[in-house]
Amino acid sequence: MNKLELMKTANEIRKGIVTAVYSAKSGHPGGSLSAADIYTYLYFEELNIDSEDPKKADRDRFVLSKGHTSPGLYSTLAYRGFFPVEDLKTFRHTGSYLQGHPDMKHIPGVDMSSGSLGQGISAAVGMAISAQVSGDSYRVYTLLGDGELQEGQVWEASMLAAHRKLDNLVVIVDNNNLQIDGAVDEVNSPYPIDKKFEAFNFHVINIDGNDFDEIDAAFKEARTVKGRPTAIIAKTIKGKGVSFMEDQASWHGAAPNEEQYKVAMEDLEKVGEALCQK
Repeated sequence: MNKLELMKTANEIRKGIVTAVYSAKSGHPGGSLSAADIYTYLYFEELNIDSEDPKKADRDRFVLSKGHTSPGLYSTLAYRGFFPVEDLKTFRHTGSYLQGHPDMKHIPGVDMSSGSLGQGISAAVGMAISAQVSGDSYRVYTLLGDGELQEGQVWEASMLAAHRKLDNLVVIVDNNNLQIDGAVDEVNSPYPIDKKFEAFNFHVINIDGNDFDEIDAAFKEARTVKGRPTAIIAKTIKGKGVSFMEDQASWHGAAPNEEQYKVAMEDLEKVGEALCQK
């Protein structure tokens, strides 16, 4: 995909996110929207995956460590062809396979069940070690929230990743600077995030996580790194794409009402129309 196609796809994925959370009357739109460009690049450009064969042995693995932003992952998987886009409207409904957190047993394309913060990166490190031991070529990617960095388990996993020289592992931090209780630097500051990962012997790349040129360059650079894992610190905007959600902690875990849903979809329609004129 070229940059324009990626931007158009990300906008559709954002519509899916808003629709899923609105339909459920609950969920986490803010951090799903902030990471939508990263999800898009991963699933439409970076990952070696096949929607027709979700469990193929040599596929790259992705672990959503910040599991509460499942609407972002589900919308991406749907638009990538793993299941019908229409099913996003069943999100969090009784009997739906699209649960509040990713479930590897029931959702095509999900490699690891996740939700408890800090645990996803540990699972990803384990997968990367498995590939290393087995001599397999697949790569492992995991997406963390910046508030999640307050979990000690993140750093235990990072210590092991560097010790094992896991150059097949890419850790992405969605640094939108907001968590459920407010700004991360006011709740319990993880800054400087890049220096912390550097201290754990990661190769660190700082980017604008809502800019496809920078996202593209970062993942290409990560593929050249040998002998240590990579951390991509992606500065993003919480609620990206929806005017009243942008940079608002209150939209960390809240669903829009009918009127707000209409405004959100109008916002995204305008973005889509503008992209079609490019």
